[in-house]
Amino acid sequence: SEAGLEFQTVENFQALHGKGVSGRINGKQVLLGNAKMLDGMDISNTYQDKLEELEKEAKTVVFLAVDNEIKGLLALQDIPKENAKLAISQLKKRGLRTVMLTGDNAGVARAIADQIGIEEVIAGVLPEEKAHEIHKLQAAGKVAFVGDGINDAPALSVADVGIAMGAGTDIAIESADLVLTTNNLLGVVRAFDMSKKTFHRILLNLFWAFIYNVVGIPIAAGVFSGVGLALNPELAGLAMAFSSVSVLTSSLLLNFSKID
Repeated sequence: SEAGLEFQTVENFQALHGKGVSGRINGKQVLLGNAKMLDGMDISNTYQDKLEELEKEAKTVVFLAVDNEIKGLLALQDIPKENAKLAISQLKKRGLRTVMLTGDNAGVARAIADQIGIEEVIAGVLPEEKAHEIHKLQAAGKVAFVGDGINDAPALSVADVGIAMGAGTDIAIESADLVLTTNNLLGVVRAFDMSKKTFHRILLNLFWAFIYNVVGIPIAAGVFSGVGLALNPELAGLAMAFSSVSVLTSSLLLNFSKID
């Protein structure tokens, strides 16, 4: 390698979902992962104090253990995505409830959530448990889930609306209903506004189509011919065509709607 270090051969490599990785190097069992991989191992007070200190700094701690003995730890830190705080603020203004669902420990998740303005945090969730948590949230209403990793695929598929980030993994993108072209979370706000405008336009089109047909069909059928109000077949056909064109034109006007 560039650092002049020699890589060792790893045998019996295993990736454990939501925990970490393990393997044998030079006959020794090596574990690299979170605290869930350390079942049965004693964590010294020194490591425990350092763990708590790092978690308060919103850092994810990864332990290194060799032959069931902790040898050290690594501290990793997530940086909130660009405009995440603004996006959360805008979603709240629109009356949406925001929840963080993560596999990180509660301390790290809470620290990140505080930075971007999320009050509700569901932490320490294994990949296979995320879908279950989505089902629980759905008991209170419709749920949209935003994710970008392999671990997010189950949740994306069961949410009422699954939204994948453009730079996410292929499996996350395939599981989503909507894919953002960038990693900017303001795209979620824009998608919400677009869907709301579209739904309102659909209701408007249905309303005018209903009124148009309630008035037009009886006239075309000759119901009011006794009072001199009638349409010949040619005008009736033209009126029906105009109805379709008006709905199409109304829908096309969405292209000119301004969405911040």
